[in-house]
Amino acid sequence: MRITTALLMASTAVIAMPAFAQNVAPVDAAAADAGAEIVVFGRGETRQVQEITSKDIITLTPGTNALKAIEKLPSVNFQSSDPFGNYEWSQRVTIRSFSQNQLGFTFDGIPLGDMSYGNHNGLHITRAISSENIGSVRVSQGAGSLGTQSTGNLGGTIETFSADPADYLSGGSLGAQGNLTYGSDETWRAFGRVALGTRDGIRGFLSYGYGATDKWRGQGTQDQHMGNAKVVIPVGEAKIDGWLSYSDRREQDYQDMSMGMIRRLGWKWDNTYPDYSRAIDYADRLNDVDRVSNSGGSPFPDGRYDYSGAPVAGGQVYPGNVTSADDAYYDAAGLRKDWLGSIGLTTPLGENANFKIKGYYHNNSGMGLWATPYTPSPNGVPMSIRTTEYDMDRIGAFGSVDYTIGIQTLSVGAWYENNKFHQARRFYAFASRTDPGLSFRDYPKNPFATQWEFDFTTDTFQYHVQDKIDLGTVTINLGWKGFNVTNKADAIVASTFPEGKIKAQDWFQPHAGFAVELSPEMEAFGGFTQVTRAFASATTAGPFQTNQAGFDQIKDDLKPESSDTYELGLRYNSPVFNGVVGAYFVNFRNRLNAVQVGSPIQGLASALQNVGKVRTIGVEAAGTVNLGSGVSLFGSYSYTDATYRDDVFNSSNGMLVAALKGKTVVDSPKHMLRGELNYDQGPLFARIGGNYMSKRFYSYTNDVSVPGRVIVDASIGYRLTDKIEVQLNASNLFDKKYVSTIGSGGFGNSGDAQTLLIGAPQQFFATLKAGF
Repeated sequence: MRITTALLMASTAVIAMPAFAQNVAPVDAAAADAGAEIVVFGRGETRQVQEITSKDIITLTPGTNALKAIEKLPSVNFQSSDPFGNYEWSQRVTIRSFSQNQLGFTFDGIPLGDMSYGNHNGLHITRAISSENIGSVRVSQGAGSLGTQSTGNLGGTIETFSADPADYLSGGSLGAQGNLTYGSDETWRAFGRVALGTRDGIRGFLSYGYGATDKWRGQGTQDQHMGNAKVVIPVGEAKIDGWLSYSDRREQDYQDMSMGMIRRLGWKWDNTYPDYSRAIDYADRLNDVDRVSNSGGSPFPDGRYDYSGAPVAGGQVYPGNVTSADDAYYDAAGLRKDWLGSIGLTTPLGENANFKIKGYYHNNSGMGLWATPYTPSPNGVPMSIRTTEYDMDRIGAFGSVDYTIGIQTLSVGAWYENNKFHQARRFYAFASRTDPGLSFRDYPKNPFATQWEFDFTTDTFQYHVQDKIDLGTVTINLGWKGFNVTNKADAIVASTFPEGKIKAQDWFQPHAGFAVELSPEMEAFGGFTQVTRAFASATTAGPFQTNQAGFDQIKDDLKPESSDTYELGLRYNSPVFNGVVGAYFVNFRNRLNAVQVGSPIQGLASALQNVGKVRTIGVEAAGTVNLGSGVSLFGSYSYTDATYRDDVFNSSNGMLVAALKGKTVVDSPKHMLRGELNYDQGPLFARIGGNYMSKRFYSYTNDVSVPGRVIVDASIGYRLTDKIEVQLNASNLFDKKYVSTIGSGGFGNSGDAQTLLIGAPQQFFATLKAGF
C-alpha cells in the first residue's frame, strides 16, 4: 500500500496545476453500428470492462430491462421472476459474488443508488428510462471508474447511457418510432417517440410508453406508464443537455416460496387474490384461540379452537397442503411514482482542458403493500394492509475538469448530494369480512395505526483525482477517490427503531492500473482498486434497522464494508474475433450482516454487526466470433470461488452464531456459461441464446440450495421495409421449471426459508415496429 500511495502522489506532482476529471463517455454510436459487434470489450481500459449497445437491447422483447441484456457478460448473475426482468421485488443482479446493494448504478452519470426494492438513495433504471431510448450499458466487473457517482460500488459498476436524439433523426429534421407488442398472459405494450431538430444542431426527443401484463401465476396485473424527454443544445463549442422522465409503476406481487412450499403446493402456487374468503379463512386459523366451549354450554375453554373446532393439542390446522398462514396472503403490491430531471453543460476550456457539470433532481413516492394476518383490522377483520411507505427528494450535482499536457491527462472531479428520505410503516383496515373495500393497485388512505415513521437525511460529498499517462504502447492510470457520507435519522414515531447519526469517511480509496499493447490486436491489462461502502439510511437496511440500544452500541465502532480488487487479463480485437480473458482476486473486509428475525411480513428489527471477511477468486472469459454472411457467435464463461473467511459470533457475549468459515457465499454460482448465435443480413434477423448457471446456496451454512439450470431464449424478425419490421420473441423456450430469485426475504443461517421466487415459464411475444 505504501508503494501504491507513493506512485499516486508522485503522478500528481508531475504537473503542478490542478484540473478536474472527465466522466467516461458512452460508446460511439457509429462505431457500435459498424459490423456485427454488439459487445465492446473495453480496449485501452486498465480494468475489466464490457459494454453492450442498443443493437443488443432491441433484440429483446420491447420493454425488457436493459440489465437482462448484460446477463450474458462474465460474472453477471441477473435474476427476475418475470420474463422482462422488470418486476422489482424479484429483480436481482450480483457480480463476482457481490450483492446488488454492493454495486454502483448510474444513468447518464446520475446516481441511482443501490436500485434495491425499498430504495432509500435512488431509483431503478427501469423507472428512469425506457429501454428503447438507451444508447449503451457499460459493466465494470471490478469497482468501476473513479469518477462514478457511487459510494457503494464494492463489487462492480453498471452505467447506463441515453441515446443522442441525433440517432433518431435519420438525416432529416423529424423522426418518429412506434412499437406495439402483444403476448403471453395478456401482455400489451405500446411505445411512441418523436425526435426533432438537426443532427449537429438543437435536437431532442419525446417518448411515451405503457405496458401491462397479467401475472403468469395467480391473478393480478403489473403495469407502468413512462415518459422520457431529452434535449441537446450546442452553444458554440459547448453543449447543454437536459433530461426529464416520469414513471408510474404498479405491480401486484408473486408469493415468496420455499423449496418445501414448492414441493407441497406446486410451481404455480400464489397468493389467494381475488379469493378474499380463503384469505380470511387462513387469517382466522392463524388467530384461532380457545376461549369458549364449542358446544356453547360453557364460557370456558374446551380444548378445541373456537374458529376451526380442531383440537388445540394438534396445533392449528389448515386446509389441503397449506401448513401456515404464511403459505398464501390475500395480496401484495409495489407502487412507485418518480420524477427525474437533470441539466448539464460540457465545454472546452482552452485547447487542452474540458469541463463538465450536471445538476439533477429526483422525487419518489411509493408504497409496498402486504395483506398481513399478524395484525387484525379494528373492525374484526382478522387481517390488515401493512405498508412500508417511501418519499424521497434528492438534489445533487457533479462536475469534472480534465487537463491534457504532453503524455498526461490529469483529472479531478467532485459530487455532492443531499437526500431527504421519509419512511413509515402503517396499517390500513379492510372494509369487512366479506368485502376488502380497496384495491392493492391503489394507494390506501386513513391508516388506523403507524408502527414507526422516520425522516432520514443523507449528505454525500465525494471527490476523485486521476492521472492517465500515455506512453504509446503503455497506458498507466493512477488515482484515488474519497468521500464523507453522513446519515441522520429523526424519529416521528419511534417504535423500537433508533434515531441518531452515523458517518462513513474514507478520503483515500486508490486505483492503479495499466494497459500494454502487445500487438495491434492484443493488449494486456491489470490493476488494483480499493473501495469503501457508505452506510444506508433506512429502517429496512443498514445500521438503523436495529433497536436504539443496538444502534447506540454500534454507531461509534461499526466499520463500513470495503474491498480490495486485483485484476489481470488479455484482450484481443480483430475483424474476426473480439474477446477477453481475465483473472481476479477480491478481499472483502468488514462484511455487515443483518439477521432477519421472524418472517419478512412481521417486519421485526434485525441484528447488524461486522462479521469478518470474504475472499473471492475468479476467472472470466468472453468473446465474439464473426463468421461472415451476417452470422456471429458469442460466448462467455465465469468461475467464481467466493467463501466466508470467518465464523460469526455474537458481538455481545462472544458465543458462536454460525460456523461459516470456508462456506460459499449465498447466491454465488461457481459456474456460469452463456452462448448466443446471431444472424442479421438483409431483411431477416434472428438470435438464440442459452444461459447455464450452477447451483446457488440460500443459507449461510450452505445446507439448502437451488439446483443449476439452463434457460434458452430466442427471437426472430423480418424487416418489411427499412422503416417497418415484425419481431417474435420467446423466453424460456423449452419451458424449464426453475427458481430464479433467491433471498427475496433475506438469507438465514440455516434451513429452508420463504425467500425464493419461481422463474417465468415459456412465453411468446410479437411486436410490430414502424418509423419514419
